[in-house]
Amino acid sequence: MSSSEKLKSKPGFFTCLIVEDDPGFGQMASQIIHDEGGQPTLCANLAAAHAQIASASFDVFLLDNHLPDGKGYDFFSQIALRKPDAPIIMITGAPDLGEAVTLTRNGLFDYLTKPVSVDDFIACLHRALLRLSSRSVSGKASETLGDSQAMVEVVRELRQAARHATTTVLLTGETGAGKDVAARLLHQLSFPGSEAPFIAINCAALPAEMFESELFGTEKGAYTGADKKRIGLVGAAAAGTLFLDEIGEVPLVLQAKLLRLLEAREYRSLGASQDLKFTGRFVAATNRSLADEVKAGRFREDLLYRLDVFSIELPPLRQRREDIPKLAETLLAQLALKYDRPGLLLKQEDLSTLAAHDFPGNVRELRNVLERSLLRTDENERWLKLNVNWSRRSEPHAGTITNTPVPAVAVERLLTPIEAEEYRLIRDALKESNGGIRRSATKLAMSPQALLRRLEKWPELRGGSE
Repeated sequence: MSSSEKLKSKPGFFTCLIVEDDPGFGQMASQIIHDEGGQPTLCANLAAAHAQIASASFDVFLLDNHLPDGKGYDFFSQIALRKPDAPIIMITGAPDLGEAVTLTRNGLFDYLTKPVSVDDFIACLHRALLRLSSRSVSGKASETLGDSQAMVEVVRELRQAARHATTTVLLTGETGAGKDVAARLLHQLSFPGSEAPFIAINCAALPAEMFESELFGTEKGAYTGADKKRIGLVGAAAAGTLFLDEIGEVPLVLQAKLLRLLEAREYRSLGASQDLKFTGRFVAATNRSLADEVKAGRFREDLLYRLDVFSIELPPLRQRREDIPKLAETLLAQLALKYDRPGLLLKQEDLSTLAAHDFPGNVRELRNVLERSLLRTDENERWLKLNVNWSRRSEPHAGTITNTPVPAVAVERLLTPIEAEEYRLIRDALKESNGGIRRSATKLAMSPQALLRRLEKWPELRGGSE
């Protein structure tokens, strides 16, 4: 089997059609795409390329402009009509500025001129894959993905982790940085095109007394009132992904249950006599330094070793400010759809204002600002009336993970007397509990779920805690 046939036979996480008549460059591009987890198909002319798109579907397109039987410029129009969301990259040795401008206006992803360095080509490919990922993941994914180099690196690491569908992945980062979105993206990359389940568990919101039954399920008659067999969340995840969010909030006494699940990949439902196997992927997320939690005696060291197999840190929004304008526009479009306000736009000066803010609550806080602003904008207005309320913000902080909530600046005077008192009590409880949700909820005599709902209103209170 030839080298090109070997490349084509290896299944990848994305497919790429390369239309290039230079054998050397074509093989180099094919090898890079293969190394990045893709499946390349190389065509030396437009006739072969037409035959390929007639019989197969491709995610990314790489076109030379000057080919033996025509121009990539003309082929671009046909691809754009068939797959308007696909990243199309034009590479040519005879650049034409006017042509490049026209192509870009019509949706060309990038226009590169030969000779192209390997590093530049890989960087361009990563940007294309980032766009591909953000458009293929539904729901929240597009809210937190951007084109910054920091996010390109995150997606690259997610793709690496996705190559091995049973590798345990630990996601770290501040509140609202997008760990849940990264988990869903990793799931989709791990099980492309399949119906594998994605089951998310908020460990902070799961009552301790229900921990085992919710996770592992129950057999009929396991306890009074158990009148039928009930599958748990681990069983529901089956051969898919089990996402353990806020893993640092699991009480120490219950961590042994998780350790056995991760170590032996076995579990037993309540009342059962036989073990069951888990064949999917474990993904855990935390805003805490689990190493510090181990030192403080609040987290098992052996459980940390089992979790920290492939660790990926999500950067805070203030470290990728270049993403803020695009994220703001994407979020506003989603909110406009939610509230039936189509056509609502952000002014350029408002985008600049947003980009200058630290956003201690990260993307979650950005969404909150935009939603509040939308609700305060008259229905006949075309431009969003930005309502930033920066006096609610936390002071800027340098670390990406901290166990101490950042104090708010004079926020009480913006609230009603009752809200201000509630705000102060929650702030003090979080500070005394070192940011722990469950411990803070106990001090406040409320459930963790109730506390989490209040923190959705005031994300700055959580600082680095999630």
